Amino acid sequence: MIDILDRVRNKELRSKIVSAEEAAAYIKPGMNVATSGFTPSGYVKAVPTALAKRMEKEPFKINLWTGASTGAEEDGALAKVNGIAKRMPYQTNKELRNRVNSGDVDYIDMHLSESAQFARYGYMGGSVDVAIVEACAITEEGNIIPTTSMGNTASFVQQADVVIVEVNVTQPLELEGMHDVYVPLDPPHRLPIPIVKPNDRIGTPYIPCNPEKIKFIVPCDIKDHTRPLGEIDDNSKHMSHFITDLLNNEIKEGRMPANLLPLQSGVGNVANAVIHGFVESDLKDLSVYTEVIQDGMLDLIDAGKLSFASGTALSPSPEGLDRFYRNIKEYRKHLVLRPEEISNSPEVARRIGVIAMNTAIECDIYGNVNSTHIMGTKMMNGIGGSGDFARNAYLTIFCTGSTAKDGKISSIVPFCSHIDHTEHDVDVIVTEQGLADLRGLSPRKRAKQIIEHCAHPDFKPMLLDYFERADSATKHAQTPHLLNEALSWHQKFVETGSMK
Repeated sequence: MIDILDRVRNKELRSKIVSAEEAAAYIKPGMNVATSGFTPSGYVKAVPTALAKRMEKEPFKINLWTGASTGAEEDGALAKVNGIAKRMPYQTNKELRNRVNSGDVDYIDMHLSESAQFARYGYMGGSVDVAIVEACAITEEGNIIPTTSMGNTASFVQQADVVIVEVNVTQPLELEGMHDVYVPLDPPHRLPIPIVKPNDRIGTPYIPCNPEKIKFIVPCDIKDHTRPLGEIDDNSKHMSHFITDLLNNEIKEGRMPANLLPLQSGVGNVANAVIHGFVESDLKDLSVYTEVIQDGMLDLIDAGKLSFASGTALSPSPEGLDRFYRNIKEYRKHLVLRPEEISNSPEVARRIGVIAMNTAIECDIYGNVNSTHIMGTKMMNGIGGSGDFARNAYLTIFCTGSTAKDGKISSIVPFCSHIDHTEHDVDVIVTEQGLADLRGLSPRKRAKQIIEHCAHPDFKPMLLDYFERADSATKHAQTPHLLNEALSWHQKFVETGSMK
C-alpha cells in the first residue's frame, strides 16, 4: 500500500482508493465506458477483469470506447462474457473479432484521428459516463500521469462525468515527462496544431483532471501484455530492401533530404520488419511521426540512427518492453507520446511530409487497398490510423505478402473485395516480389506495373489475362473491368478453398 500512497500525491484523493470489485460495481448496464489504451499498452486491467466476473453472474452489456485495441484483460475478458454492446474504434482480440463477425457487437471501425471528436460531439450515442484510465501516478493537483500509451485518454477524461484511475505500480515512474498532452478545440474554435517537426512539444506532461471527477482509485499490479512479434522473415527483408532502395533514389533525385522525411509505420510484424531494415541501411539522423513505437524503432535508437520518434503508444514485443524499461532513461530522450488526435493528425502529417508505410490484406491491379476485411465480409482488425496517413502523407506505401494461406490466396487481385484506401491515396505497393511505383500513372499503366512487379508468379498470368480481356471488352476504358469476373477470385476461394 505504501507504493500506491507514494504514487497518489494528492493526499485528499487517497481516501478514494478501493478494490477493483468496488469500482466495477459502479458501472451500470448500457453505460458508455471509455478507457485508456492503444494496442496492449497503457490499457486498464483490474477493473475490466472485475467487471467481466460480475457480468458472468449478472449478464449485461456496456458500450466500450478506447484509443485502439487493448489487452486480454479488457477486450478479451469483456468479449468472452458477451459484455460489449458497441465498440469503437479498433480491435485485434480474437474473442472480440468473433463477437463482431457473429453480430454480437456493433463495431464502428473508424479513422483513429476522428474518434475522440466523434465521442465529444455525441455521435457515438451520448457522452462518456465513466472514463477508466491507467496511470503511473496522480499529481498533487489531481492530474493524471499516463503510462505506455496516450490514445484518446485525455479527451475521455475531459468529457467524462466520472473518472476511475487505475494506478499501476508495475509501470515505472520514469515515464513521467514522456507525454505531451494537447486536446484541440472543436470546430469552429479549433486553432492550428503548432507542430512543425516530430520533437515539438505543445502541451502538458500530464492529463489535466479536476480531482472532484475522480470517483475511485484502484491499485493494479498487472503488467502490459504486449504481443510478441514474429521473426523477421525473408519476405519482410525483401520488402524492406525495396523500400530503402526507393527512398535512397528519392534522395538521389533531390526529392527528399539525406535523412529522409519523418517516417510513419503501422502495427505488426511486417511494419516492424520494414523499420528494422533501416538499421542495416546507410540512412541516419532519422525521425518518426507515427502511432506506435515498436522494437524496430528501439533498434534504430540503439544503432544511433533515430534522432526522435513521436507516437501515441509504446507497442513493442514483451522482450522489447523489458528492454525499454531497462534503458528507459536513455530511450525517453528520443521519444514522446501524444493523444492520437495529434499523433494521427492529417493536418500535421501533410505539413511535415510523412512517409507512410502500412500493411494491406489485399491490393487490386489498379491500386485500391483493402486493409480490414477478409473476403469482403469478415472484419479482421480495422482501418486504424492507416487512412489518417495514407490520404495526407508525402509518400504513401502499402506492403503485403504476394500470397496468403500457403499460396492459395493471391494478395493481388482483379478488384478488392472491400476498399479502405482508394487508388487516389496509394503511391507505392510492395510485395516480396517487387515494388510498383504508381505515381503519375493512369489506371491501365498502374495495372501493368502492379501485375509485373508485385504479383506472385503463380497468379501473374491469370491477372494479366484478366486485365487484357477487360481492356479489350471495355475498348480501353479508364479502369477496365469485367463485372461478372471482378470478384470471381474471392468467390472461387469461398467455394473451393483456393483462388487457383
